[in-house]
Amino acid sequence: MPELSTADLFDRFGEALRVCAPVFRDFGGRAAFSGSAVTVKCFEDNSRIKEALAEPGQGRVLVAACGGSLRCAMLGDMIAESAVEQGWAGVVIDGCVRDVARLAQLDLGIKAIASTPRKSTRRGEGQRDLLVEVGGIAVHPGDTVVCDRDGILVAPPSASSELLEGADQASPRN
Repeated sequence: MPELSTADLFDRFGEALRVCAPVFRDFGGRAAFSGSAVTVKCFEDNSRIKEALAEPGQGRVLVAACGGSLRCAMLGDMIAESAVEQGWAGVVIDGCVRDVARLAQLDLGIKAIASTPRKSTRRGEGQRDLLVEVGGIAVHPGDTVVCDRDGILVAPPSASSELLEGADQASPRN
């Protein structure tokens, strides 16, 4: 997939796209990434994130609504390495990550709010494949998620082919 420019895509498709609030930082080795959304809702328990990223990713993007918690990391190097091995394009986490030096070396897009050394607990809690809210916008399973250094865009599956065609025509930004 070509490098996508969210700014150019927004110029072309405008309000047909949902734009996340600019609260996310880049932590992964891949600055631009996109794919079909897989959604998880969890709070200070990364069990569902670990399970999802251990499955074949097929170029998809995991979107995890973690309640914006800054108390513990929902993704670290071991789970992220599993995501790379399984072929995930990226992860968007409404919360924290850890092991940031290692995350930056991985061929994986990672957007999160912040980093913290504290790990989460695993109690097997959380939900998967449901509507979630991240960065002030709704994300449904199967939505197209496009991320780069400018931000995060989300489009419904019905607009995915047109959006990705637009990405082919958009010039990459640095």
